[in-house]
Amino acid sequence: MSKYILSIDAGTTGITILLFNKRGEVEHKEYSEFTQHFPQAGWVEHDPEEIWEVTRSLIINIFKKFNHSEIASIGITNQRETTVVWNKFNSKPIYNAIVWQCSRTKEFCENLISKGLSKTINNKTGLVIDSYFSASKISWILSNVKESNSLIAQNNLLFGTIDTWLIWKLTSGNSHYTDHTNASRTMIYNIDQFKWDDSLLKIFSIPKSILPTILNSSDDYGCSTKESIGYEIPINGVAGDQQSALFGQNGFNENDIK
Repeated sequence: MSKYILSIDAGTTGITILLFNKRGEVEHKEYSEFTQHFPQAGWVEHDPEEIWEVTRSLIINIFKKFNHSEIASIGITNQRETTVVWNKFNSKPIYNAIVWQCSRTKEFCENLISKGLSKTINNKTGLVIDSYFSASKISWILSNVKESNSLIAQNNLLFGTIDTWLIWKLTSGNSHYTDHTNASRTMIYNIDQFKWDDSLLKIFSIPKSILPTILNSSDDYGCSTKESIGYEIPINGVAGDQQSALFGQNGFNENDIK
């Protein structure tokens, strides 16, 4: 009988795994930090592979203390805006994750403002033009990593925020998804139409082919695999911002724990 929901809280400086019981109480907690990289002033990066390995290791620790069959589902909350671009064929990032705090694209964003695009982007996204959001970070990677063009031509390049990256790794490359709360912080998502916006993608020179499919926060994101964490467990919830850790508790229907 399923007793627990496993919530992955993927923060900016570390990963927390929370195991919630039927009463919505934290039954167990695992935590570990990962490395912060500062290549130059104003630049902040993470190693996506390290984020995955830390996450995987903590989940394995959970399985050492709790039977996997007692876990009904996996939920993910995450640092928003942080950008990962990877090779679909081998699941290797083509560059470090550019973190939400990184200001390397400040000049790029100022150029968009000078072109009079502030109102257009704000009307479509509800956001002000800022390097904080994912769009300019994606554009920077595509412009500065040489292999990106050939991978796009081969339909072998993917983008995701940390939720998408972890889902991809958990499902061994079977699921390329995000949810609306994460998509809405990329600056290429239309908040009225609830989808990626073609005109915004053109502004940032981002091909739609690299973007994840957008699902509801409580939805079917696929299953973890035996290859990834040893067991098949459905992933049924995603919400942007690690401060929403309790989503692992309340982002599911009561019937998810039986």
